[in-house]
Amino acid sequence: MDDVLTGVASAPSVGWARGPLGLVQAADRELSRQSALRYRAVAAFALSRPSSVDRPQGTRGAMAADRWAARPELLRSVSEWATQELSIALSLTSHAAESLLTTSLTLVHRLPATLDALEAGAVHAGHVTALLGHVAPVADDTVRAKLERDLLAWATRRQTVCTPAQLRDKARREVLKRKARSAAEDLARAIKQRGLSCRPDSCDGMAVVSALLTTPEAAALMAALGAYADALPDDGRTRGQKMADALLDLVLRPGANGLSPVQVVLTVVAPVGALLGGDQPCEIDGQVVPAEVVRALLTALTGARMTAEDVTAEGDAALAEGTATADTAVEAPAVEAPAVEDPAVEDPAVEDPAVEDPAVEDPAVEALAAEDPAAEDTTPDVPADPTAETLPGGWDDPVPAEVLERWAAEEDARTADHLLAGRDDPIPEEVLIRWAAAEDARVAGQPPPRRRSGPAPDSRPTGSPPAQQPVPDGWWSRADRAVDDAGAALLEAEQAVGRARRLVATAERADSADETAWAASPAGRVTAAADALGALATATGDARADLADLLDRTAGGGLADRPRIAVTHALTGALLALTDLPGLRRAARAGTGLAAPSGTGGYRPGAALDRHVRARDRRCRFPGCRRPVPTKGELDHGTPWPAGPTSAANLTGFCTGHHRGKHQAPGWRHDRQPDGTLTVTTPSGLTATTEPPPY
Repeated sequence: MDDVLTGVASAPSVGWARGPLGLVQAADRELSRQSALRYRAVAAFALSRPSSVDRPQGTRGAMAADRWAARPELLRSVSEWATQELSIALSLTSHAAESLLTTSLTLVHRLPATLDALEAGAVHAGHVTALLGHVAPVADDTVRAKLERDLLAWATRRQTVCTPAQLRDKARREVLKRKARSAAEDLARAIKQRGLSCRPDSCDGMAVVSALLTTPEAAALMAALGAYADALPDDGRTRGQKMADALLDLVLRPGANGLSPVQVVLTVVAPVGALLGGDQPCEIDGQVVPAEVVRALLTALTGARMTAEDVTAEGDAALAEGTATADTAVEAPAVEAPAVEDPAVEDPAVEDPAVEDPAVEDPAVEALAAEDPAAEDTTPDVPADPTAETLPGGWDDPVPAEVLERWAAEEDARTADHLLAGRDDPIPEEVLIRWAAAEDARVAGQPPPRRRSGPAPDSRPTGSPPAQQPVPDGWWSRADRAVDDAGAALLEAEQAVGRARRLVATAERADSADETAWAASPAGRVTAAADALGALATATGDARADLADLLDRTAGGGLADRPRIAVTHALTGALLALTDLPGLRRAARAGTGLAAPSGTGGYRPGAALDRHVRARDRRCRFPGCRRPVPTKGELDHGTPWPAGPTSAANLTGFCTGHHRGKHQAPGWRHDRQPDGTLTVTTPSGLTATTEPPPY
């Protein structure tokens, strides 16, 4: 953590404020430090209460199987009674105590750098929550650690403000880049959880209704209700009150409210690679979404072939070089088709035909064991490890590939079937007999019998009756049975470990094969392309033609405006130019290149300049603010007009409140650089810098 907290351990990222505000900063950092100590102490308490004291699963009086299965994985090693003890100590509900245990163990074991940053005061509880929700679930330890450190370094940059919402958005985007392939499956599962809920409000007589929707649906719903509210006359109600009343009228009194239909506009930002079938993250009204959501939305709105199967193909071998990437921003009234489920991800649980028959013989292993009969004559008769392969001539000798492949397929099928059905691998009878004989010999102090390749010879004289064995009795017999029981338990444990090893190995082989196959697929090649030009080179002529058809469309149908092409810097992601396909073709023919629109002589910017500045800033540029720039107005001149020009270098997008603050709040200073960098200085001496968000 030292490199992450260099220069910030002794002071906040924006510096110490003068006067009482500096004391507030110091108190806030002390709260963070104490919170970190609390998390560490709770984790240490959990370690002192192991689950070994609980009754094992399956025994009488143990925790119910469904409750045990629902417990977080990190709590599996913690006694179930630790939750009750913690709830009494801190006067918490059982649910809150279990949540605190889970959070503490997660920070200690999965996000240690975050816990260090919290203890140093570099982040606060809101930042921790954002990382817990998006970084902690990453399964790969190496990827998770790198992602955690990168996000902490980004959040603690000097002279910048990073709110939990900003960190959450950044984390969502970075995680999506690393797990884009599973995003569609996650979305398919989440869509099934859509629904409404109602809970009482803190004020008696009021309630809160929540709706879990897809991002396009939620954005379209809010935009539509806002449009209805804006169309109502000014009668003293706030905009939020009008939106709530419009919702009730539309749902409870359809056809009797006199409300006219409204059109809503959503801004969709998609990299070229995503439109060609890749997995690059996209945006809908500033919210990060998987590429599959945008492709489905554009398909529904325009009829264009935008699914991964449609727009990717075997690819051309051409290579392209370039220093700029291109994103496509499409404004569309998404209420017409707010969400389309991709049938490719409808049901991620696809049956594997390999697990149809649980009783699969293992001829490959038998063949391997039979290749060296001499080895059996010299092998002690000890309990065989059912998970170990008997390879001919030793571990270093090569095994035929077809034998290994056949054995792996059959073993995988048997392992998966036993795991799903809850059955154990049967122990061969001859193994149990040899093990029992070896155990009896060990108890009697005799060497164990040797394993033989054929049936054991009968040492009794021909025709002699079997000798009667004495009936065990006394403490020695009880001790012998106890040893037998312990040996059986040990053998069962070894079996379970062996099955777990086989399952892990199977999963690793399947995942590796799947990743390799996907990387070689058209979608994988498009995703791996370095920039938009590389993605275009990877796609086929048909895919490029479909993309050109989309970009060549004009407003109408599902599109509120012509699709635009955002040309960005390959390294920084900064917007260089905003154009459309006809403009791109004109610039190519004229050889003039692309640049930001020129300024205007009047106070208000022209349509092209207005569109460019809003696409560049996208959100309010005040430090920490994530409100969108209103569609009309709120573009501020850094140097007031007419002393300052109406140009991209002198215009900044603000939300309404921060635009008012720039002109009315006493003692504040806003310094604007030509590249869009904005530095804000507060009356107490704090400075914070923001830059246009990269694409």
